[in-house]
Amino acid sequence: MRFENLRSATHVEVADVEALWARCRTVGVEEVLGAWRGGDFAVGHPVSNLLTSARWHGKRFDSPTEAHPLICRDEHGELYSEKTMGGGGYASLWEVGFRGEVTATMVYDRLPVLDQFKAVDDNALLGVMNGKLERYFGSAELYWFWLERE
Repeated sequence: MRFENLRSATHVEVADVEALWARCRTVGVEEVLGAWRGGDFAVGHPVSNLLTSARWHGKRFDSPTEAHPLICRDEHGELYSEKTMGGGGYASLWEVGFRGEVTATMVYDRLPVLDQFKAVDDNALLGVMNGKLERYFGSAELYWFWLERE
């Protein structure tokens, strides 16, 4: 299934997102620097509800050592870096292996969780959150999301 179809679907099978992941290319840390608008795939993961309630907008990677995983909108629509939720609002970018491939990965400073990224194209990333998800989010299932360059 194509990225656009998965992104806009009201229900998505995890296997379809995993198949897309397998087709995407790995990326280096420098390729993901900048501001990104995000969303997730409708697989029914509990993280989706948390991000919706936080008015999650996306992520911002200012440098390899300064990443903001939760760029949200306040009640006036202004963007801010959310720092009270699980990860503490800070992270860094590393190149880490996942499913036999090394790709750009956001490592949360205060949460045993990693977000790995692969390129859908030059302006879109497919992301997968993994780590100790069950302990923090109530599900051990991977959380699949997307980012578009702003």
